[in-house]
Amino acid sequence: MKVILFGASGMVGQGVLRECLLDPQVESVLSVVRKPTGAQHAKLRELVHDNFYDFRPVADQITGYDACFFCLGVSSAGMSEQAYHRVTYELTMAAATVLAGGSPPLTFIYVSGTGTDSSEKGRSMWARVKGKTENALLRLPFKAAYMFRPGAIQPLHGIRSKTKLYDAIYRITAPMLPLLKKLMPNSITTTEQVGKAMIVLAARGGSKTVLETPDINAL
Repeated sequence: MKVILFGASGMVGQGVLRECLLDPQVESVLSVVRKPTGAQHAKLRELVHDNFYDFRPVADQITGYDACFFCLGVSSAGMSEQAYHRVTYELTMAAATVLAGGSPPLTFIYVSGTGTDSSEKGRSMWARVKGKTENALLRLPFKAAYMFRPGAIQPLHGIRSKTKLYDAIYRITAPMLPLLKKLMPNSITTTEQVGKAMIVLAARGGSKTVLETPDINAL
């Protein structure tokens, strides 16, 4: 299986990349980045592209893959709806529309979040925008599309969040997370479980298009 990955430098993306490189089902990974990361692995190749709102110039380089794991995302804290819409909906669709036009069709897996509003009409700004993004992705002619809605994610294997606040919270709560995961298994997943679940879905498919934390942990 050949995988194209967006967001490999983020906390979730780091976990997904790790699992892809470890899994024998994954033959190769193309990581699309704005700047070179310096990461090296026999399976890994980086495509440096600075304009994430237009992938048409590199369309020929991002076709021929079996799956896309889209892990890009930002916190909506302090952002206007217009700004958040641009970096969430517009950026995601810029990549997805080019990928959907490629051949052969691929499986697209998008990291959304628990509480996403599929009606696009709720009070929560971020949830509306995420819901709009999910709905648009599900309408594209992919082989299959899956929306991941994890709640709390425990970073494992030395992975850290790039968001300072989240990183501080994870470090403070790290000793308690294994216990909390046992007590609330439907609320917490890990970067490892997210990555493995994506690979399973891309390889075998699944009956649900929207997966909450329990669905992710069950794969």
